[in-house]
Amino acid sequence: MSARKPIESWLSDMDGVLVHEGQPVPGADEFVRRLEASGKRFLILTNNSIYTRRDLAARLAAMGLHVPAESIWTSALATARFLDTQRPEGSAYVIGEAGLTTALHEVGYVLTDLDPDYVVLGETRTYSFSQITKAIRLIERGARFIATNPDPIGPSLEGALPACGAVAAMITEATGVKPYFVGKPNPLMMRTALNVVGGHSETTAMIGDRMDTDIVAGVEAGLETILVLTGVTRKEEVDRFPFRPSHVVSSIADVIDMIDGGAASD
Repeated sequence: MSARKPIESWLSDMDGVLVHEGQPVPGADEFVRRLEASGKRFLILTNNSIYTRRDLAARLAAMGLHVPAESIWTSALATARFLDTQRPEGSAYVIGEAGLTTALHEVGYVLTDLDPDYVVLGETRTYSFSQITKAIRLIERGARFIATNPDPIGPSLEGALPACGAVAAMITEATGVKPYFVGKPNPLMMRTALNVVGGHSETTAMIGDRMDTDIVAGVEAGLETILVLTGVTRKEEVDRFPFRPSHVVSSIADVIDMIDGGAASD
């Protein structure tokens, strides 16, 4: 790998990196404390669009991870920012929860099922057949189709749940219209996060547990990338991909010393 400039800004995935199955990953609390003490800019990223920033900050705090709400960036926020640049003060029919509806309200969007500019699909634990049917009919009438993230399944204590990508595929099959996915691996999510954190691609690192979302998005955005093995991707799977992370480490605990300019424990 060619030499890079020192890391001044940090982006990190949440699930599989800082938390796993509802519990903090060992070292995650120290990682967050070290980041705050260093004064370096950072954002915690998630494709989950269910919760608001404040909701997520409270959920993390309950696990012992004290992350400021303003240091959290979700696919819902990225979607709202994208729509605000495309069609300011537009309208949308939304399938999702508070994280998405709040983000759209905050950029001035009207939520309606009366001839909306967009159908916006996000995450929810209670996908409704009637909502999906209405989305299909609105798209058939000309509404543009946006989805917060392409993840086909999501985790729960009982096992996998169908997620945004799976429901989007159902709507696409019915309408022939594919959505524009805003969340990872779309590098748009990384670029909006960089803008929010005030970082530059040459001096920013992305930490993730998935080669097919976190790492590929970081690579395409020109960031230094760090794969942790506490989530989805196993070490033996890394070489199967046509791109490589800058570093592969066991867990977030191995990244802590990098904050102050140390080397990763590859």
